[in-house]
Amino acid sequence: MPLFHFGNCLALACGPVLLTYKYSGLAEYNAFWKCVQSASFYLFVQFVKMLTIATCFPPVDESSAFVVKTEFLKNTVDILDLVGLHFVMTRLLGKTDLKYLVAALGWTSAELVVTKFLPLWVGARGIEFDWKYIQMSLDSNVALIHHLSVAMLIWLRTRNDFNKSYIPLINVLLLLCCYQPLIIEVVMHALGLGPWVYLLTKFLFTTTVGLTTLQLYLTLPNNN
Repeated sequence: MPLFHFGNCLALACGPVLLTYKYSGLAEYNAFWKCVQSASFYLFVQFVKMLTIATCFPPVDESSAFVVKTEFLKNTVDILDLVGLHFVMTRLLGKTDLKYLVAALGWTSAELVVTKFLPLWVGARGIEFDWKYIQMSLDSNVALIHHLSVAMLIWLRTRNDFNKSYIPLINVLLLLCCYQPLIIEVVMHALGLGPWVYLLTKFLFTTTVGLTTLQLYLTLPNNN
């Protein structure tokens, strides 16, 4: 039973990533190693972020109350993720139009392995069933939408044939993506809502950004 629960959680977390890779056309272009390069750069960016937080921000007592200022500073460091994705798409992946997919899948896969796999391996194999591991797996699916949206926004911003009047909107969406955890945490603490509502709110927030990004993508000349 514990291994069955772990297998279900792992399939729920990894399935959408594998399906996206298979049916998006990346498998036909042998983009696996490009995804590995993107994932490797994700690890480097996270290392730089940890050094930045440890160097620039004072340690915070984990048992203390939620502090907006501290969380704001931590979320500001997430701008390095935008820089990292931009570097991956412009320097490592060449000129392919699918590079936003490669970057996003590599980023999502690395995040899944680093932040989700070990807790699932240790916790989901426990004797007692716990819904938090299902929530963790569903959160990985939301992260996939998030990284796809961010990568596409950065990709659109670098295209020469993109309508430059939409650049301010892209900048706003990218900032919202960076500060998404802070915005949702503030709402959750203000209203005293639970983890399932938190996950639903995060999904709705991410989906809204994703649909807006898709509409911006459809404004490209080749899609008209």
